[in-house]
Amino acid sequence: MRRADRLFQIQALVLGARVVQRYGDAGLAAGAGSLLGKVGAVLPKELTRSLVDTPLFVPGGLPSGQRVSSVLSTLREALGQRRKLQIGYRDEQERRSKRVVRPLGAFLWSRTWTMAAWCELRDDFRSFRLDRVEVCLALDSRFSEEPGRTLADFLARCGPEATKLLAGS
Repeated sequence: MRRADRLFQIQALVLGARVVQRYGDAGLAAGAGSLLGKVGAVLPKELTRSLVDTPLFVPGGLPSGQRVSSVLSTLREALGQRRKLQIGYRDEQERRSKRVVRPLGAFLWSRTWTMAAWCELRDDFRSFRLDRVEVCLALDSRFSEEPGRTLADFLARCGPEATKLLAGS
């Protein structure tokens, strides 16, 4: 592989890790830092410096900071364990509601995280902005995939561009 190709790959990795460190929760940020350390340990000496010197930066961070980080952490754990969440949510008109949801995926839109979920109150898909989630508790109850209530179903409803997310496009 050419040196230029390796540098592009390192830059992509560093930029991705910096995005995760800035916009992820504490666990993701720590994982990104650890990953960069492991990559640095196995890189050829002439490329190691490029991990630190990559001039691609991610200013800013989550607008609601620690609260969103905490919700994201709980959400990621629930996604991995297929646990339902109980959330206290405030919509854009400042109306509050309590929901039990089946989390399906998390999406970062610029500086705003959203959760795609099956909402048991509405018996339908809903998207929730994490910065509007005031309370987020993982429940003991788990869920399994049901036809019509999966992430693929949610994305299909969103349109053909969204379904490309599952393919990694």
